[in-house]
Amino acid sequence: MTPEFSRPFRAHDVGTHTRQQMIEATADERAALADRFFLLDLERLTAALELRREPIGIRVTGQIHASGNQPCALSDEPVPFLITEKVALLLVPDIPAGTEIELAEPDLDAEPLLSDVIDMGEIAAQALALALDPYPRAKGVRVPGLLTEDEARAASSPFAALKKP
Repeated sequence: MTPEFSRPFRAHDVGTHTRQQMIEATADERAALADRFFLLDLERLTAALELRREPIGIRVTGQIHASGNQPCALSDEPVPFLITEKVALLLVPDIPAGTEIELAEPDLDAEPLLSDVIDMGEIAAQALALALDPYPRAKGVRVPGLLTEDEARAASSPFAALKKP
């Protein structure tokens, strides 16, 4: 199955010099991604990514930028989002079972490189999915008995009892 936002890049074309890739989702791709991620709309998705071959695999780094609207988890009202998310990924060839890879950077994810194709669009789409708020809430939407973070902080204050009538 071809992903909604596919930008294939051949792994064997990646050398030890950094290769830069700038990609942007089309209107049709954004609409398909909005359906996939249950968004009301996806106004923009761009990625500035760099690829570089290393002894252990291919390192993909960069950033994605996205904007659009998610449905409020409580009311389905539009909740706007504006995302800038870093991408730090190490694509590694098959590794024998039981072997571990020690990564130098704590925020770097390792994923298997299953073929000669690296899909830069799918990498950007997955970064978007991870950056989205899993429970977006529209301003002013209240749930009876549920306090906001600020309300909970104020209620736990030692001076909260003084404010009660």
